[in-house]
Amino acid sequence: MTSNKQISTKIDFSSVLAAAVHDMKNSLFLLIQSIEGLRDALPKENSGAREQVANVHYEASRLNTNLVQILSLYRSELESIPISADECFVADLIADVVGSNAFYIEQKNIELSVNVDEDVSWYLDSELIYLLINDVIVNALRYGTSRIAIQASIADDYLSIKIEDDGNGYPEEMLSKSHSTLSNFELSQGRTGLGLFFAKLIADAHSHNDKAGIISLSNGGSLGGSVFEVKIP
Repeated sequence: MTSNKQISTKIDFSSVLAAAVHDMKNSLFLLIQSIEGLRDALPKENSGAREQVANVHYEASRLNTNLVQILSLYRSELESIPISADECFVADLIADVVGSNAFYIEQKNIELSVNVDEDVSWYLDSELIYLLINDVIVNALRYGTSRIAIQASIADDYLSIKIEDDGNGYPEEMLSKSHSTLSNFELSQGRTGLGLFFAKLIADAHSHNDKAGIISLSNGGSLGGSVFEVKIP
């Protein structure tokens, strides 16, 4: 007589998901490199093909950003996001972010202005702040119309980085959610979810003395659309 014995194995699906996301991110990085190679090979007069490649590159970059955010959120569940702060020249950091999106900016004929003094520096985790700024700019490229403005300054012992666009502005739900604390923040679908929570997480992880980083969202500004500001102590 043969008995069937069911074997059950406990699987930590969060760890499996994190490993899968990491593999997907690596594959996506190779895909983005291939897209960039294709872009460079296309003649500039072939505007139709270059626009399609620009759109694919943009969507692949957005997906890569989302995967990085998921990995960071998973790590934050295990322990607080580790901060590796070092002196960073803000103009160089913003130039790197703009450069990574240059093809889409050019293809969509977006007028992008940067107002940052070359000698402005601050102690921060440049990799995390890069991800934060990049996500905001990617959204500005998606929801804006034709203009984006970036400015950075130091005031009241905070580094302020502000990004504005000329789109329709943030929806009311997103503006109200930006005031939520991390402890009662709930992720939702669409523009109001993962990116905003990730930005709050990165800002909050930067602390100095009794101050922590903060973000704020508003509408209007100099371009009449969305205004995102992060302040790092």
